[in-house]
Amino acid sequence: QVHLVESGGGLVQAGGSLTLSCAASGRTFSSLAMGWFRQAPGKEREFLSHISSGGGSTYYADSVKGRSTISRDNAKNTASLQMNSLKPEDTAVYYCAADVNPWKLRVRLADYWGQGTQVTVSS
Repeated sequence: QVHLVESGGGLVQAGGSLTLSCAASGRTFSSLAMGWFRQAPGKEREFLSHISSGGGSTYYADSVKGRSTISRDNAKNTASLQMNSLKPEDTAVYYCAADVNPWKLRVRLADYWGQGTQVTVSS
């Protein structure tokens, strides 16, 4: 079992930046690929990015490519998503997820999910 807790959400002005963090416990963190998702009201959960267990491979959805950076620290059991040039349409609840299979993250079928953190971008 893996327990994930997101933090770092909040209110930010358009054009600003935010770094979300995900703290993991339970299973060996370094065996898990990590991903970030978001869900806006009335919309489906959207995949944003994932990073391989060792951190050497990353993938970004078009919606955040070029203005987001995913990273992880296996010594601290944390994963992060830095987002720049935020827009009002980035407003959503942001979730981290974990799975041994990175492809399951991309298709939103990860085994482990956090509870989410709210990000609100004001115009």
